[in-house]
Amino acid sequence: MKKKITAILMACIMLLAMALTGCGKDSSQTAASGAEAESGEEATAADTKAEAEDEARTETEAGASAEDGTESEEGLAEDLLSRIQEKGEIVVAMEGTWAPWTYHDESDTLVGYDVEIAKLIARKLGVEAVFVEGEWDGLLAGLDAGRYDIMVNGVDITPERAAKYDFSTPYAYNRTAVIVKGDNEDIASMEDLSGKHTANTISSTYAEVAEQYGAEVTGVDDLNQTFELLLSGRIDATLNAEVTYYDYMKAHPDADIRIAVLAPDANQAAIPVRKGEESASLLEAINNALAEIAESGELSALSEKYFGIDISKAE
Repeated sequence: MKKKITAILMACIMLLAMALTGCGKDSSQTAASGAEAESGEEATAADTKAEAEDEARTETEAGASAEDGTESEEGLAEDLLSRIQEKGEIVVAMEGTWAPWTYHDESDTLVGYDVEIAKLIARKLGVEAVFVEGEWDGLLAGLDAGRYDIMVNGVDITPERAAKYDFSTPYAYNRTAVIVKGDNEDIASMEDLSGKHTANTISSTYAEVAEQYGAEVTGVDDLNQTFELLLSGRIDATLNAEVTYYDYMKAHPDADIRIAVLAPDANQAAIPVRKGEESASLLEAINNALAEIAESGELSALSEKYFGIDISKAE
C-alpha cells in the first residue's frame, strides 16, 4: 500500500513538472511573439515615418519644380516688346507689291509709305526693322502664328479685325474707290456692283466690301494682276484705295481706267498686333512712336512724298 501511494505521488510530481515545463515554453514563446510584435510595430512606425518624410520631401521638390515651372512660363510669357528689344529687331510683314504703300523701286529696293513708317517706329523702339514680304492672304495668318511681330500694310480697321487684333492709332485715312475701264457706264454706285465681276486679294477689305454689295470677287495675288484683269476686260471693276489709283495713274498715265464711285467715308489704316497682355506694351510703344512722328511733321511729309496729298490726318 505504501508503495502504491509512493507511485501515485511520483506520477503527480511528473505531471506537475511536465505542466510547468509546458507553461514555461508557452510563456517563452508568448514573450518572443510579444517582442516580435513590438519589433514589428516599431518597424512599421519607422517605415511610416520614413514614408511621411519621403512624401514631404517629394511635395517640397514638386513645389520647387512647380515654382520653377511658373517662373519658366512667366519667362515665356514675357511681353513682346521686351523680346523684340532683347533681340534687337522687329519683324514686319508686308506685301511689297502695293504701291505706293509698299513696293520695289527700279533698283529692286523695298520702299513705300509703310516701309518708311515701319523704319521710323523701329528706330523709336531702339531696334532694326526686318521686313518679310508675302501675299496678303498669308500675312495676318503669319501674325497669328507669331512669325511676324507686326503687320504694316495699310491695314484697314474693320469690326471683324478689331475683334481679333488690337490696333494702333490710325496713321492713314483713305477712301475706297470703285475703278472701272474708261468706257464702262454700268457702274455709278456701290449698289451697281451687284452681279458684277471684281478682283482683289480675297481677305482684303476691298474684296469684303465688293461681296457685301453682291459682286463676284476673283482672287488675285497683287495689285498688278488686278489692273491686268481690268484692262483686259476680264472683270468689270476693282475696289482699292483712292490714293492707290492716283499712284497707278502717275506711273501709267495712258491707262484707260477711271474712278466710277468714291466712298464718302474714309477707311482708317492702322497697325495690328496680336491681342492680349503680351502685346500691350508693344502697342503702347507703337502709339507713342506714331504720335511723335506725327507731331514732328514726318508723317505728313511721308504722305506728301508718296501720295501727293496728306492722308495722315482725318478730314
